[in-house]
Amino acid sequence: MDGHPGIKLVFSPEVIQRRVQELAAQLAEDYADSEPVVLGVLKGCFIFMSDLVRRLNLPVEIDFVRLSSYGASETSSGQVEMSTPPSLPLKGRPVLVVEDIVDTGLSLSWLDEYLASLGPSSVRFCVLVDKAERREVDFEADYVGFQVPGGFLVGYGLDYAERYRFLPGIYEITDQESD
Repeated sequence: MDGHPGIKLVFSPEVIQRRVQELAAQLAEDYADSEPVVLGVLKGCFIFMSDLVRRLNLPVEIDFVRLSSYGASETSSGQVEMSTPPSLPLKGRPVLVVEDIVDTGLSLSWLDEYLASLGPSSVRFCVLVDKAERREVDFEADYVGFQVPGGFLVGYGLDYAERYRFLPGIYEITDQESD
């Protein structure tokens, strides 16, 4: 990509938008008789989540949590920290967690247990990218945009050390920058 050496396109903006529309249609059907809390995992979810909820055509409430297990690294530290908990009451409510990517499953497995302790009527997970072969714990998302076998991905909210989130497609970093 011009101006961004060391990355190659994996999913174009058009492919992403088609898949977001398909996910939204499935979610609208599955949540047709409810008003879920859509809970985004910051920061990576924000672009995907905004596109998704605009296509849902459902009454939803939106909230966010902020978790960390990466820092500025490419690999998870294995320790999950929550710096921002949900602000809406979740007891008795259906909760749809929206996340940009799941690989080891550590963060989302931890979040699933945490949310269960708050008493929602259900918790489901919608992830844009699933790297299932990197799983370290038993975790399966309920809704998946794309299955990707490997590589470090950026763009459409995904970042590397806070860079590349703004890219409209999803790209694989092919040449790591030295810091």
